[in-house]
Amino acid sequence: MATRFERDTAIEKVGDGRYRASLDAGWWVQRGPNGGYLAAIMLRAIVDAVGDETRAPRSLTVHYATAPEEGEVVVATDIVRAGRSLTSCTARLHQDDRLVAVAVAACSSPREGPEFCDLVMPEATPAAELERRDLHAEAPRFARRWDSRWAVGTPPFDADGAPARSHVALGGSWMRLEEPQLFDAPAIAALADAHIPPIFVRTDEPLVVPTVDLTVHFRRALPHPRISLDGFLLAVFRTNAAADGFMEEDGEIWSPDGTLLAQSRQLAVILPMS
Repeated sequence: MATRFERDTAIEKVGDGRYRASLDAGWWVQRGPNGGYLAAIMLRAIVDAVGDETRAPRSLTVHYATAPEEGEVVVATDIVRAGRSLTSCTARLHQDDRLVAVAVAACSSPREGPEFCDLVMPEATPAAELERRDLHAEAPRFARRWDSRWAVGTPPFDADGAPARSHVALGGSWMRLEEPQLFDAPAIAALADAHIPPIFVRTDEPLVVPTVDLTVHFRRALPHPRISLDGFLLAVFRTNAAADGFMEEDGEIWSPDGTLLAQSRQLAVILPMS
């Protein structure tokens, strides 16, 4: 049986390179859906359009033009080039006559080459030893789609719900979807935009930070063979700079054995909550 995530990101082919999907309000943030949720839907369409299981997603970039409403959307894909081992594909997500988002992706079979990783997974208490994070009443609906257990950095709220502050905008949690399922590439794309923005600990002003663009680099073919159906991944995010009303956020997604599965970067607008 399909999980809620699989149902809510499902696509239906309706023509040459065109797919229909339905946006569910359970993935809403404030006035629109979470960017990672839209990225997952678009990536499903791209993978189907590429049509080659040996060519795994390696890079996905999504630019968000406007916030859609709940309901039907259409994803129009276009194969830009299919080479001997790498396929480049674009996707445009529309709702009625509005362009909602534009994506470009690269899918490739594995290649021969040197392998190393100088990044090290942060030290973190195992997920099994941590409690699921309680959500306050004003938490966005999409946050309830995730089982999240804070593990790295300073949480933006203390145990009593009061704001917490830090001089470093760093946060990380063990995370999995609300229903057990393997972390395929669409689920990783959603996870790359699912964590509480760490910038919240750097300001006393309540903020919203809608995504302008999100890039995910998939460092391994997915799903990872050593992650169980109900397993957690460690998602760690940092914001190093904010200026002119925009911020960047860099992310790393790790398997419990210390394998780097994906890296992400996004640009977001900084807006007051009011």
